[in-house]
Amino acid sequence: GSLVVNYPFDDDEQGIAIYSKSPDDAVFQKLALAYSKENAKMYQGSPCKDMYPTEYFPHGITNGAQWYNVPGGMQDWNYLHTNCFEVTIELGCVKYPKAEELPKYWEQNRRSLLQFMKQV
Repeated sequence: GSLVVNYPFDDDEQGIAIYSKSPDDAVFQKLALAYSKENAKMYQGSPCKDMYPTEYFPHGITNGAQWYNVPGGMQDWNYLHTNCFEVTIELGCVKYPKAEELPKYWEQNRRSLLQFMKQV
């Protein structure tokens, strides 16, 4: 896991980790930033220092293919075939948090979710 908003494209023609700009890149960046700005830890860009000390996401967002290449990913497929603007929101460094930690996750993301919905 991580703490970041990832936006299309997740793949590029060369199959390597490199920025892969979609035709609606500016819109995707705006959607991603709308979410990350409301989550202070995400927006700082270095959420999982213990696990990934060199990983950094400026303002808590990343182009999927620049982070790592995912051929045939769902958000790219939805965008290309159904015109659905989809982002992937990674909510934390731990993939399976304990139940007692869930209220903390809610508080960290409540304002982000509301801001994300306002983008409609």
